[in-house]
Amino acid sequence: MSASATERADIARYATRSASVRGSMERVLEPEVMDTAEEAADYDAMDHGAVNERFCADLLAARELSGKVLDVGTGTALIPIALCKRTPHVQVVAIDLAVHMLALAKRNVDASGLADRIELIKVDAKGLPFDDGEFPAVVSNSIVHHIPEPRSVLAEMLRVTAPGGLVFVRDLFRPPTDAEVDRLVHLYGGEPPLDEGQRGSFDHQRMLFRDSLKAALTLDEVRALAKDAGMPGARVSMTSDRHWTLLHEKASHDGG
Repeated sequence: MSASATERADIARYATRSASVRGSMERVLEPEVMDTAEEAADYDAMDHGAVNERFCADLLAARELSGKVLDVGTGTALIPIALCKRTPHVQVVAIDLAVHMLALAKRNVDASGLADRIELIKVDAKGLPFDDGEFPAVVSNSIVHHIPEPRSVLAEMLRVTAPGGLVFVRDLFRPPTDAEVDRLVHLYGGEPPLDEGQRGSFDHQRMLFRDSLKAALTLDEVRALAKDAGMPGARVSMTSDRHWTLLHEKASHDGG
C-alpha cells in the first residue's frame, strides 16, 4: 500500500493506542441496507474523493487490472467511476442491494460518460449470482461493516474470484473507545455549513459516519473472518488511522 511517512507514523501510533485498550468497545450493528432517499443523498453528498482515489491507487499498486472487475457494495458507484478513469482496460460490474443508492449510481455513471464500462445490478452480496472464478478481481469498499455476519460475503467474493485473481477489501476500523470515535468524527466529519438550512444534512452525515465506525470490525475480527471464509493467508493491515485493508491473491489451483 502506498503511504507517506507521516501516514505510516499515524497508523503506527493509532495501532499502538488501539492495542492498549483492545476489546473495550462492543460492535453496534447498523442497518444492513442504506435505502432511504435521504440516506442515499446524504451519503452521495459526502466528500469521498480523497478516500476513493487512495482506494484506487492502492488497488492498482497491488495489481495491474484488466478485464472484468466486480465491485461489491458499490453505493453510488464513485469507486467504479474513479477506477475506470484511471485505467482504460477494465469493465466494472457494480452491485448493491439498495435501490436508492443504485438510482444515484446510475445518475453518476451516466454523468461520467462511462455507462458502456460500468454495469449496475441490484444484488445481495451474501449470495452472488455469478459463476465460480468469473472475475479476475473482486473489490469492495465499506460494505463489511453493514453486514451482521460478514463471513458469507467474504466467502462469496473469494468464490467468484478467478484462480490467481485478487480480492481487495477495505473498510472502517472500529475504534477502541467512544472518545476515539468522537476524535475521528471531528477530524473527518467535515466543517459545519454556514447555511443553517444545510445543517440537518450535515448532522445526518456525521451520524452516519459515527454509526459506521461503531459497526466496523477490528483487525483481529477481520483476520478471523478471512480465515473462516477460506482466506487464511490474506494480508490484513491498518492502511489509515480509520481503515483496514484485506488483500488476498487466490491460489492458481482450486480453492483459496
